[in-house]
Amino acid sequence: MHATNPPLVLIFGPFDPSGSGSLPADAVTLAALGCHALSVLTAVQVHDTADIESIELLSPEIIDDQARCMLEDMTVQAFKVGPLYTTEAVSVLAQIAADYSHVPLVLQLSAAPTESLLEDTDAEDVHMAICELLLPQTDIVVADHMLLERMQSQGLLAGARGTNGSPAKALLNFGAAWVLSTGAPLRPGQQGYVLQGQQRETSNWPWTAPAARTADADGPLACAITTQLARGVPVVQAVDAAIALAGPLSRRVFQPGMGQRLINRCAS
Repeated sequence: MHATNPPLVLIFGPFDPSGSGSLPADAVTLAALGCHALSVLTAVQVHDTADIESIELLSPEIIDDQARCMLEDMTVQAFKVGPLYTTEAVSVLAQIAADYSHVPLVLQLSAAPTESLLEDTDAEDVHMAICELLLPQTDIVVADHMLLERMQSQGLLAGARGTNGSPAKALLNFGAAWVLSTGAPLRPGQQGYVLQGQQRETSNWPWTAPAARTADADGPLACAITTQLARGVPVVQAVDAAIALAGPLSRRVFQPGMGQRLINRCAS
Protein backbone atom coordinates (compact mmCIF):
# COMPACT_ATOMS: atom_id res chain seq x y z
CA MET A 1 0.00 0.00 0.00
CA HIS A 2 1.37 3.43 -0.97
CA ALA A 3 1.47 5.82 1.97
CA THR A 4 0.99 9.55 1.45
CA ASN A 5 4.06 11.49 2.49
CA PRO A 6 3.48 13.89 5.39
CA PRO A 7 4.44 17.54 4.84
CA LEU A 8 8.09 18.23 5.65
CA VAL A 9 8.91 21.11 8.02
CA LEU A 10 12.48 22.30 8.59
CA ILE A 11 13.02 23.66 12.10
CA PHE A 12 15.86 26.06 12.96
CA GLY A 13 16.60 26.41 16.66
CA PRO A 14 18.65 25.45 19.70
CA PHE A 15 18.55 21.99 21.25
CA ASP A 16 16.84 22.14 24.64
CA PRO A 17 17.49 18.80 26.38
CA SER A 18 14.64 19.35 28.86
CA GLY A 19 12.03 19.39 26.08
CA SER A 20 10.72 22.74 27.33
CA GLY A 21 10.78 24.35 23.88
CA SER A 22 12.57 24.62 20.54
CA LEU A 23 14.13 21.28 19.61
CA PRO A 24 13.01 18.58 20.30
CA ALA A 25 9.70 20.00 21.60
CA ASP A 26 8.82 21.45 18.19
CA ALA A 27 9.56 18.14 16.48
CA VAL A 28 7.20 16.29 18.84
CA THR A 29 4.48 18.89 18.31
CA LEU A 30 4.82 18.83 14.53
CA ALA A 31 4.62 15.03 14.54
CA ALA A 32 1.45 15.16 16.63
CA LEU A 33 -0.01 17.55 14.04
CA GLY A 34 0.81 15.28 11.12
CA CYS A 35 4.10 16.68 9.79
CA HIS A 36 7.59 15.21 9.59
CA ALA A 37 10.16 17.47 11.24
CA LEU A 38 13.67 18.05 9.93
CA SER A 39 16.01 19.89 12.27
CA VAL A 40 18.88 22.37 12.00
CA LEU A 41 20.60 23.00 15.32
CA THR A 42 21.77 26.56 15.87
CA ALA A 43 23.06 25.96 19.42
CA VAL A 44 23.07 23.41 22.23
CA GLN A 45 21.75 24.45 25.62
CA VAL A 46 22.51 23.11 29.07
CA HIS A 47 18.97 23.50 30.32
CA ASP A 48 16.61 22.06 32.92
CA THR A 49 13.01 22.99 33.64
CA ALA A 50 14.11 25.94 35.78
CA ASP A 51 16.72 27.75 33.73
CA ILE A 52 19.36 27.76 30.99
CA GLU A 53 22.82 27.22 32.48
CA SER A 54 24.87 27.65 29.31
CA ILE A 55 24.58 27.90 25.53
CA GLU A 56 27.10 26.41 23.12
CA LEU A 57 26.85 28.07 19.71
CA LEU A 58 27.21 26.25 16.42
CA SER A 59 29.20 27.94 13.69
CA PRO A 60 27.34 29.56 10.80
CA GLU A 61 29.09 27.13 8.45
CA ILE A 62 27.66 24.13 10.31
CA ILE A 63 24.18 25.73 10.37
CA ASP A 64 24.35 26.31 6.63
CA ASP A 65 25.68 22.80 5.90
CA GLN A 66 22.92 21.14 7.95
CA ALA A 67 20.17 23.03 6.14
CA ARG A 68 21.46 22.78 2.59
CA CYS A 69 22.25 19.08 2.92
CA MET A 70 18.58 18.37 3.64
CA LEU A 71 17.15 20.97 1.25
CA GLU A 72 19.09 19.45 -1.65
CA ASP A 73 17.73 16.00 -0.77
CA MET A 74 14.10 16.67 0.16
CA THR A 75 11.28 19.03 -0.78
CA VAL A 76 10.46 21.06 2.32
CA GLN A 77 7.00 22.62 2.62
CA ALA A 78 7.68 25.13 5.45
CA PHE A 79 10.36 26.61 7.71
CA LYS A 80 9.86 27.18 11.44
CA VAL A 81 12.46 29.43 13.10
CA GLY A 82 13.09 29.70 16.83
CA PRO A 83 15.76 31.55 18.84
CA LEU A 84 18.85 32.78 17.01
CA TYR A 85 21.83 34.00 19.01
CA THR A 86 24.33 35.54 16.58
CA THR A 87 24.19 37.92 13.65
CA GLU A 88 26.08 35.34 11.59
CA ALA A 89 23.38 32.72 12.23
CA VAL A 90 20.69 35.24 11.24
CA SER A 91 22.59 36.08 8.05
CA VAL A 92 22.93 32.42 7.08
CA LEU A 93 19.25 31.75 7.67
CA ALA A 94 18.21 34.86 5.75
CA GLN A 95 20.23 33.70 2.75
CA ILE A 96 18.68 30.23 2.90
CA ALA A 97 15.21 31.80 3.10
CA ALA A 98 16.03 33.98 0.08
CA ASP A 99 17.22 30.95 -1.89
CA TYR A 100 14.00 29.11 -1.03
CA SER A 101 11.64 32.07 -1.10
CA HIS A 102 8.73 29.87 -2.20
CA VAL A 103 8.83 28.06 1.17
CA PRO A 104 6.70 29.80 3.85
CA LEU A 105 8.67 30.86 6.93
CA VAL A 106 7.22 31.15 10.46
CA LEU A 107 9.33 33.11 12.96
CA GLN A 108 8.58 32.61 16.65
CA LEU A 109 10.11 35.52 18.56
CA SER A 110 11.29 34.96 22.13
CA ALA A 111 13.13 36.94 24.76
CA ALA A 112 16.91 37.06 24.46
CA PRO A 113 18.86 35.04 27.04
CA THR A 114 20.78 36.84 29.76
CA GLU A 115 24.03 38.47 28.66
CA SER A 116 26.09 36.17 30.90
CA LEU A 117 25.10 33.20 28.72
CA LEU A 118 26.35 34.82 25.51
CA GLU A 119 29.25 37.04 26.54
CA ASP A 120 30.67 37.49 23.04
CA THR A 121 27.42 38.44 21.35
CA ASP A 122 25.30 41.58 21.40
CA ALA A 123 21.58 40.88 21.77
CA GLU A 124 20.67 44.24 20.25
CA ASP A 125 22.79 43.56 17.16
CA VAL A 126 21.19 40.13 16.79
CA HIS A 127 17.72 41.60 17.07
CA MET A 128 18.48 44.27 14.47
CA ALA A 129 19.85 41.60 12.13
CA ILE A 130 16.59 39.67 12.54
CA CYS A 131 14.59 42.82 11.76
CA GLU A 132 16.65 43.89 8.78
CA LEU A 133 17.61 40.54 7.22
CA LEU A 134 15.04 37.95 8.28
CA LEU A 135 11.74 39.80 8.68
CA PRO A 136 11.58 40.68 4.96
CA GLN A 137 11.72 36.90 4.30
CA THR A 138 9.11 36.04 6.96
CA ASP A 139 5.55 35.05 6.15
CA ILE A 140 4.31 35.35 9.72
CA VAL A 141 5.83 36.37 13.07
CA VAL A 142 4.34 34.84 16.22
CA ALA A 143 5.13 36.78 19.41
CA ASP A 144 3.72 37.52 22.84
CA HIS A 145 2.24 41.01 23.03
CA MET A 146 4.09 41.84 26.25
CA LEU A 147 7.41 40.82 24.66
CA LEU A 148 6.75 43.10 21.69
CA GLU A 149 5.87 46.01 23.97
CA ARG A 150 9.07 45.44 25.94
CA MET A 151 11.10 45.41 22.73
CA GLN A 152 9.50 48.67 21.68
CA SER A 153 10.13 50.32 25.07
CA GLN A 154 13.79 49.29 24.84
CA GLY A 155 14.11 50.94 21.44
CA LEU A 156 14.69 47.64 19.62
CA LEU A 157 12.06 48.42 16.99
CA ALA A 158 13.12 52.01 16.38
CA GLY A 159 14.77 51.23 13.05
CA ALA A 160 11.48 50.61 11.29
CA ARG A 161 10.10 53.29 9.01
CA GLY A 162 7.04 54.96 10.44
CA THR A 163 7.81 53.90 14.00
CA ASN A 164 4.78 55.65 15.48
CA GLY A 165 2.30 52.93 16.32
CA SER A 166 2.14 49.44 17.73
CA PRO A 167 5.15 47.12 17.93
CA ALA A 168 3.36 44.73 15.57
CA LYS A 169 3.15 47.57 13.05
CA ALA A 170 6.90 48.11 13.42
CA LEU A 171 7.54 44.45 12.52
CA LEU A 172 5.32 44.87 9.46
CA ASN A 173 7.28 47.97 8.51
CA PHE A 174 10.49 45.93 8.66
CA GLY A 175 8.96 43.64 6.04
CA ALA A 176 7.15 40.77 7.78
CA ALA A 177 4.07 39.79 5.76
CA TRP A 178 1.93 39.09 8.86
CA VAL A 179 2.29 39.45 12.64
CA LEU A 180 0.30 37.43 15.16
CA SER A 181 0.36 38.93 18.67
CA THR A 182 -0.68 36.60 21.47
CA GLY A 183 -2.22 37.81 24.72
CA ALA A 184 -2.99 41.19 23.16
CA PRO A 185 -5.68 43.48 24.62
CA LEU A 186 -8.89 43.41 22.61
CA ARG A 187 -11.06 45.48 24.95
CA PRO A 188 -11.03 46.22 28.69
CA GLY A 189 -10.78 42.95 30.57
CA GLN A 190 -10.34 40.78 27.49
CA GLN A 191 -7.22 39.54 25.71
CA GLY A 192 -6.89 37.72 22.44
CA TYR A 193 -4.88 36.83 19.40
CA VAL A 194 -4.46 39.73 16.98
CA LEU A 195 -3.35 39.09 13.39
CA GLN A 196 -2.20 42.06 11.28
CA GLY A 197 -1.10 42.11 7.66
CA GLN A 198 0.75 44.35 5.25
CA GLN A 199 -2.48 45.62 3.68
CA ARG A 200 -3.88 46.72 7.06
CA GLU A 201 -5.85 43.51 7.41
CA THR A 202 -6.75 42.75 11.01
CA SER A 203 -8.35 39.68 12.53
CA ASN A 204 -8.72 38.73 16.17
CA TRP A 205 -9.76 35.76 18.25
CA PRO A 206 -10.60 35.63 21.97
CA TRP A 207 -8.04 34.05 24.30
CA THR A 208 -8.43 32.71 27.80
CA ALA A 209 -5.35 32.78 30.00
CA PRO A 210 -4.25 29.26 30.98
CA ALA A 211 -4.65 28.17 34.58
CA ALA A 212 -0.89 27.62 34.89
CA ARG A 213 2.02 29.44 33.31
CA THR A 214 4.11 27.16 31.08
CA ALA A 215 7.41 27.21 29.27
CA ASP A 216 7.19 28.04 25.54
CA ALA A 217 3.51 28.91 25.70
CA ASP A 218 3.40 30.01 22.04
CA GLY A 219 5.35 27.02 20.71
CA PRO A 220 2.37 24.77 19.91
CA LEU A 221 0.56 27.63 18.17
CA ALA A 222 3.60 28.52 16.04
CA CYS A 223 3.99 24.84 15.13
CA ALA A 224 0.30 24.53 14.28
CA ILE A 225 0.48 27.57 11.99
CA THR A 226 3.53 26.07 10.31
CA THR A 227 1.71 22.79 9.64
CA GLN A 228 -1.19 24.65 8.04
CA LEU A 229 1.09 26.72 5.81
CA ALA A 230 2.97 23.54 4.86
CA ARG A 231 -0.35 22.22 3.55
CA GLY A 232 -0.88 25.33 1.44
CA VAL A 233 -3.55 26.96 3.63
CA PRO A 234 -3.65 30.80 3.32
CA VAL A 235 -2.39 32.71 6.36
CA VAL A 236 -5.68 33.92 7.88
CA GLN A 237 -7.30 30.50 7.58
CA ALA A 238 -4.07 28.87 8.79
CA VAL A 239 -4.09 30.96 11.97
CA ASP A 240 -7.78 30.27 12.57
CA ALA A 241 -7.24 26.51 12.25
CA ALA A 242 -4.03 26.63 14.31
CA ILE A 243 -5.71 28.39 17.23
CA ALA A 244 -8.34 25.64 17.33
CA LEU A 245 -5.66 22.94 17.19
CA ALA A 246 -3.17 24.44 19.63
CA GLY A 247 -5.63 25.53 22.32
CA PRO A 248 -6.45 22.08 23.70
CA LEU A 249 -2.80 21.00 23.42
CA SER A 250 -1.52 24.02 25.35
CA ARG A 251 -3.90 23.34 28.23
CA ARG A 252 -2.39 19.90 28.91
CA VAL A 253 0.48 20.54 31.31
CA PHE A 254 2.67 18.63 33.73
CA GLN A 255 5.57 19.41 36.04
CA PRO A 256 8.42 16.90 35.61
CA GLY A 257 10.99 18.82 37.66
CA MET A 258 11.49 21.65 40.11
CA GLY A 259 11.09 24.43 37.55
CA GLN A 260 8.38 25.46 35.12
CA ARG A 261 5.40 23.42 34.06
CA LEU A 262 5.72 21.99 30.55
CA ILE A 263 3.12 21.45 27.86
CA ASN A 264 2.36 17.75 27.44
CA ARG A 265 2.92 17.64 23.71
CA CYS A 266 2.64 13.87 23.40
CA ALA A 267 -0.77 13.50 25.09
CA SER A 268 -3.58 12.28 22.88
